[in-house]
Amino acid sequence: MNFNLKEAIEVLERTPRTLEQFLSGLSESWLQCNEGEGTWNASEVIDHLIECEKKNWIPRLNCILNEGESKQFPPFDRFSHLKEKSERSIEERLLEFKSLRTENIRKLQTLIDPEVHLDFEGIHPDLGTVKLRELLSTYVVHDLTHISQIVRVMAERYRTDVGPWKVNLSILKK
Repeated sequence: MNFNLKEAIEVLERTPRTLEQFLSGLSESWLQCNEGEGTWNASEVIDHLIECEKKNWIPRLNCILNEGESKQFPPFDRFSHLKEKSERSIEERLLEFKSLRTENIRKLQTLIDPEVHLDFEGIHPDLGTVKLRELLSTYVVHDLTHISQIVRVMAERYRTDVGPWKVNLSILKK
């Protein structure tokens, strides 16, 4: 097992700054490009990350700590952010994400004793029994997945423009 709460927090606390540096000030054409029908653009990914901070990670963590296996996790709709378009700027949404993440990291540091809680279990509605360490590991990898997704989607915008160099660009290989 590689999970270490301190190391997990190192990534979790950097994600908002990483996304802020990468996306702030970009043209809408960068923020709205996607990989085709049914895929998300960078702006939608940020909206999803905000929803996860509000309704996914900490509510599920609390469920494990307070209910254990006696109660299933509260439901989370991974696509709820697509139901209404945000009129806020990317900078406003990144600031909200950063604020929510900062608060959630404080909660993690307050609620979790790594010597006691990491093997506590809860019930995921689809996956069944999961450990707290698995939830927290997923929290980190979820960030990394969406950072990778944003970069991949943005690279896709120039797929045809790179011409023959496409053979040397692993991000464009499908």
